Amino acid sequence: MNPSASSSILSSPVQFLKGIGPKRSAVLEKHGVKTIHDLFFYIPRRYLDRTAVVTIAQLRQLSGLAAQGSADEPTADVRRDYTIVGDVRSFRIVGFRAKSRFVLILGDDTGTMQCVWFGGVQYWKNRFKVGETLAVSGQPTYYGSVLQFVHPDIDRIAGAEYEEDEEGEKPDVDWSKALNTGGLVPLYPSGQELERVGLDSAGFRRVIGTAVRKHLHEVRDALPEPLLRLHTLMPLQSAVQIVHSPKRQDELEESLRRLKYDELFYFQIMLALKRHWIREETQGIQFNIQSKRARQLVDSLPFKLTAAQIRVIKEITTDMESAKPLNRLLQGDVGSGKTIVALLCMLIVVENGYQAVFMAPTEILAEQHYKTLAGLLENIPVNVRLLVGGQRSRLRRDVLDDVQRGTAQIVVGTHALFEKGVEFANLGFIVIDEQHRFGVLQRASLIKKSVHPEGFGVNPDVLVMTATPIPRTLSLTLYGDLDVSVIDELPKDRKPIKTVLRHAEEKESVFQFVRDQVKQGRQVYFVYPLIEESEKLDLKAATVHFEELQRKVFPDLRLGLIHGRLPGYQKDEVMQRFKGKGLDILVATTVIEVGIDVPNASIMVIEDAERFGLSQLHQLRGR
Repeated sequence: MNPSASSSILSSPVQFLKGIGPKRSAVLEKHGVKTIHDLFFYIPRRYLDRTAVVTIAQLRQLSGLAAQGSADEPTADVRRDYTIVGDVRSFRIVGFRAKSRFVLILGDDTGTMQCVWFGGVQYWKNRFKVGETLAVSGQPTYYGSVLQFVHPDIDRIAGAEYEEDEEGEKPDVDWSKALNTGGLVPLYPSGQELERVGLDSAGFRRVIGTAVRKHLHEVRDALPEPLLRLHTLMPLQSAVQIVHSPKRQDELEESLRRLKYDELFYFQIMLALKRHWIREETQGIQFNIQSKRARQLVDSLPFKLTAAQIRVIKEITTDMESAKPLNRLLQGDVGSGKTIVALLCMLIVVENGYQAVFMAPTEILAEQHYKTLAGLLENIPVNVRLLVGGQRSRLRRDVLDDVQRGTAQIVVGTHALFEKGVEFANLGFIVIDEQHRFGVLQRASLIKKSVHPEGFGVNPDVLVMTATPIPRTLSLTLYGDLDVSVIDELPKDRKPIKTVLRHAEEKESVFQFVRDQVKQGRQVYFVYPLIEESEKLDLKAATVHFEELQRKVFPDLRLGLIHGRLPGYQKDEVMQRFKGKGLDILVATTVIEVGIDVPNASIMVIEDAERFGLSQLHQLRGR
């Protein structure tokens, strides 16, 4: 439990808060909101800046500049709206049935404008009275020459008077009771189920406002005062109040900074405790790291291990000798030799009578690793099996039997290893390639499949590998349960990768360069971010580009297409043709991103590179 929720009131069910009740609380619970404390920390997803309160005449002048925002741009996710305070002059329903709309005429001392709502016209008609004062916020548009807000938010304002200030006339309004206008208005995560029980953003503003007014004083600050001063953090009570009803953008940023700090602080504590538990409370396997098979493999390699590989092998095997489970991240660029390091460690495991798993994120990559490992172990007595989702049922049964009996000593696989019915005789070592493709829970579920002769309390060693540390991997490393080994040296014969940016108007020169490379006997990748046309992104998909390249650009060359939706056997067929030099150009999606190895493919053209993440681009560069 979060220390800030130590109060019994904050821990009480949200159902008993005024405005909630059993129906709303049941829906809130599905979205993780069970207590008043949970409601306090149901943070808005973004904000509407409605602090610009203007007259209708000013809005006419500003409406053309509305998209420019303020000179002092906020760093929080804030959209700028405009707020008008005026009287209801008249209203009417325009049109019939499905095409009807409700039109309200709002006026102040400087002019009039329309507010328009589509749908629910009888509801809106019964909601307003001529002469009442409203605060109305939205984005100004024009319907012909008529200034209007479409579906604006409103608050009823009592006794608004206009006063002159430096910027002209401004309404003198008490905004403290306004939920939807006149300030920085929070928008909360919602959805159809929440909206059906009245918990859209306006509904959340009402119930959270009630909770803050009644129970904010119950929030306790668990962080000591010296720590708050050190990092210039505001008190937690202030942060909670401001995040739900900010008055200024600068104080909103400070409140968000405090809440983010708390989240990371408790996350680090949790992972530190987990790290301590793994190291001190769990029983691992003490491996004898002397391995004839590993020595035999090293002697058979046509190259020497780099100094970095030797160093990380020593780091890993030192952990393997310990009675505590190995939990280590192996980081190294594409081509640095991570697979050989992992295989040498797996051979130690096999020699100790245990099974090892090598897990890859895609079937293509799993099959490639399987062939690579089987080839390296051709003259070494080790039984390597492949387990993927697309296998024939008879072959799959044979593999599962070998895994359960323990005769499968190294098992290469994909997500299929998580499935029910996959049981190991004595799993001792798990290698997970490209850690960022697997969730923490998936990794844990694979560890649970270990059943050892010594009993259920013994945990297998885990080695996770990546060529690209991304934020989640870094968080596991910096704050979590993984030690780090880095292969920071590439083999001496590894050529540096040259990266060049070309614009769309230079495409013809790119095509000519590709043609020249193919004439020299090289092969080329063309990589695209989508499999089929998207309505939201004006991008050409791999399938469309494949047809265009084949028909118009390279009709005399041999092209192939591969993407994630192809059946496994077709992917394998295309890759075998490409690896066997039966294709000159492979048009692909990022299915090739995580490890497809074709040494003769020396050129990669990445279309719409801005649509890929940095980690994807880094992986692609390494192909």
